[in-house]
Amino acid sequence: MDCQLQTLLVGIDAGCRSVLDPLFEDDALPHLQSIFAEGLSGPLESQIPPWTPSAWPSLYTGVNPGKHGVFGFLDFDGYDWDVVNASRVREHTLWELLDHHDRSSVVVNAPVTHPPRAIDGAVLPGYTAPENPRCHPEGLLEDVRNEIGGYRVYAPRNLPKDKSVEWYRRLARMRGDAFRYLTDRFDPEFGFVQFQSTDSVFHEYPGEEDIVRAVYEAVDDQIGKILDDCDPDTVIVASDHGIGEYTGYEFRVNDFLRDEGYVKTVRGGEGMPSWSTIAGNQLQQGEESSPRKQGTVERGLALAAKVGITSQRIETVLSRAGLDEFVAKRVPEDFIRAATEQVDFSNSAAFMRDRIECGVRINLEGRDPDGVVPPEKYDEVRSELVEKLGGVRTPDGTPVFETVAPREAFFTGPYSDKAVDVVCVPADFDQFLSAQLRDQQFGPPREPWNHKLNGIFAASGATIDTEASLADAHLFDVAPTILASLGVPASDRMDGRVLPVVESVGEQSYPAYDAGETVETDDERVEARLADLGYLE
Repeated sequence: MDCQLQTLLVGIDAGCRSVLDPLFEDDALPHLQSIFAEGLSGPLESQIPPWTPSAWPSLYTGVNPGKHGVFGFLDFDGYDWDVVNASRVREHTLWELLDHHDRSSVVVNAPVTHPPRAIDGAVLPGYTAPENPRCHPEGLLEDVRNEIGGYRVYAPRNLPKDKSVEWYRRLARMRGDAFRYLTDRFDPEFGFVQFQSTDSVFHEYPGEEDIVRAVYEAVDDQIGKILDDCDPDTVIVASDHGIGEYTGYEFRVNDFLRDEGYVKTVRGGEGMPSWSTIAGNQLQQGEESSPRKQGTVERGLALAAKVGITSQRIETVLSRAGLDEFVAKRVPEDFIRAATEQVDFSNSAAFMRDRIECGVRINLEGRDPDGVVPPEKYDEVRSELVEKLGGVRTPDGTPVFETVAPREAFFTGPYSDKAVDVVCVPADFDQFLSAQLRDQQFGPPREPWNHKLNGIFAASGATIDTEASLADAHLFDVAPTILASLGVPASDRMDGRVLPVVESVGEQSYPAYDAGETVETDDERVEARLADLGYLE
């Protein structure tokens, strides 16, 4: 191959020093370690919320979610939702800004990039895309599969551990092979390759260091091959957030809000499901209850729920008997939904609709379809929520939240109204938030490892000032810094700054973003994969 990139961005989802350092000490990641050793590195503060579908768009647009419009895995239309995709990201990506300056790009596996917009170069979408995503240019996916011998966005589901580890390696190899093929074909000035399995492994195999090591070794091997073949002038490594063990509690926000009188519930209704241990496992199996099996049983469970025999109570009994997982694999999801006590959105004053959003949404008249809080009461209700949530203590007496504040403290821009009204930042991201109703406010964290606020940033190359300071480096700074490394001005709409590792070339106004038509994801397979990793409750 005869490609020479000017700037290469390597995205390591959930990358952080607490994971990397032990591997560096064992010399397990020679290529990543060389970037850190020869260049400049430091922590990269993520945004709120620090989760893949919102954080990566913030990284590659340089703006906060209030400007690009994505706050979690789900986009809400009233009380209905759909999984986010690129049509929900309403700000120019850095490769679109490069295209404005006649610079070409190759982008492989970047989250929330399906369906892609046309640029000079190639886009092979990543996370939240369907398994056979639309790519740019048209026909690219077939070309990649023919050239490198197969390409998948996701691994097959429900694999035994040994097969799962092998698929982690294969996915890393597919990313690297596809990126090297496309950079050779398109000869771009900018390249971005993202590795998602470095995050997924912690959700699927928390605390299993040998599997984590295997994933990172596979990623490092591909980074080495990319460096050899593409010989980039500048290399930047960045992550969207960190990862770590949770030693606190699971705090069930909707149980708290129900106890405080804000949440109303319905049994056997159409609200947000509140016990998904069985439903989620069923979704993972990709099974649906047949029309024949529905009917009397489902109606019976719905009736039982209305008289108080809810799935939450069933689950408690099953858990004590050690039968919850056994039943989860055999009970259709629709049965569980029929028997589950749910948040009744239309009659609740405030609720957590999605734990990934890190906050509470007020059911406001005139904004929400069945809003119950009058506009003149909004400030009062929100102030009450801030005070009450800010005062919540764990059973050990420690604060659940580091910060509870109105959304304006975190989000600015035309799409801020899509956000939660009250932002709740867990203390040290050591308390696990849940939107489920479980009849108790606290319990053990459902996931022992999850996201932390600090990720990583590293830069190396002849143009990098290794004596510069990375103090207070933020997720929003990555896009303007990459643009500057290519001699391109940042957008004056960006919230980030050019990090002093490269010389700024100023900023300019770019054409207003034309959002165009919103495309529905409406893909149960994508939803199932998010449930696999605990992102959909």
